[in-house]
Amino acid sequence: MADTSDHTLHSYWRSSAAYRVRIALALKGLPYQQIAWHMVKGEHQQPAYRSIAPFGLVPMLEIDGQRLQQSLAIIEYLDERFPGTALLPVDPAGRAQARALAQLIACEMHPLNNLRTLKRLRAQFDADDGQVQDWYRHWCEEGFRAFEAALPAAQSGGYALGNKPSLVECCLVPQVYNALRYGVDLAPFHRVRAIVDACATLPAFEAARPENQPDAPLATAA
Repeated sequence: MADTSDHTLHSYWRSSAAYRVRIALALKGLPYQQIAWHMVKGEHQQPAYRSIAPFGLVPMLEIDGQRLQQSLAIIEYLDERFPGTALLPVDPAGRAQARALAQLIACEMHPLNNLRTLKRLRAQFDADDGQVQDWYRHWCEEGFRAFEAALPAAQSGGYALGNKPSLVECCLVPQVYNALRYGVDLAPFHRVRAIVDACATLPAFEAARPENQPDAPLATAA
């Protein structure tokens, strides 16, 4: 097996994008070290981080002498580099379906609800906490409705596309985690809840949870 001792994930415990990559690393059994950048304090925007990650976002994964940015690109790199425990189906149609479901979350839902968007709502439009939560819930609910409508009508297993988690679950579980923080009612989304419940039984998803990261606060959330 390839040496993974120099794999470094630049992360923040509550970043859902970093959460996706932690799940993928854990599913593949790849050890890594973490360096935390406190996003609420803006550390990811400072020159020290931007000098190694020009996008100024987490995650960034140092691997194989490369510095990889953007969570979906990182996960696909991992899937190609370490093909055991594949995170994408083998067939082209299945791969396209997995990517579409993952991108619905990562490219449609998440950008409308991430930290910088919510901060902009407050700063530019003077939105209060209730209005920000309404915004968050609206886009989550729209996204989850679309997600469930796009799932295959019949499944052979308890996950989105079969009997094992994939790129889809790497994106869905962090989105649900954040949705619960903002009071999104998941009762109407039976299939979303079933998939997340199935993931919760797997050690890889438990290891990747925000509360289990080295930079997570012990008491009050940050």
